Amino acid sequence: MTRAEVLTDLQDRFGDEILNFSDKSQNRVYLEIDPRAIVRMGTYLFRTLGARFNIASGTDMCDFIEVLYHFIIEDLNLLLSIRVKLDRENPEIASLSREIEAFNWIERELMELLGITFTGHPEPKRLLLADNWPEDVYPLRQDYEEWDETADRTRGLNNG
Repeated sequence: MTRAEVLTDLQDRFGDEILNFSDKSQNRVYLEIDPRAIVRMGTYLFRTLGARFNIASGTDMCDFIEVLYHFIIEDLNLLLSIRVKLDRENPEIASLSREIEAFNWIERELMELLGITFTGHPEPKRLLLADNWPEDVYPLRQDYEEWDETADRTRGLNNG
């Protein structure tokens, strides 16, 4: 498929679930989608179009939690950034890790750091934070406050 064919195909296939389409440049397109469509779209990009999952990132935007799923179609040098906006008070979205194993760790990171619930995740346990880190304290949230002034935050850093 050409770049134009890929974009037309996505708009035809997911039209009602695409909330915003932004063709930023020849190499980058943003698609804001209904969060309920993430598994269907992510699986389609990966399995049907052969897009490689690059990374996912999350941000607390104060009014909502934003997650960007970045896929690249290498033959076209096209990066597709799939944006979802989640309710900040109850950020929940279906897990892609059952369909695409590479999502396992990044979903766990976003779960720990931003408090996103990935429903259906096969292994929803901590990956980064210390075992004594309190529940419901998310260090990448805008309202994060230090919970232990005596805590050693240098874990993994070479201080020598």
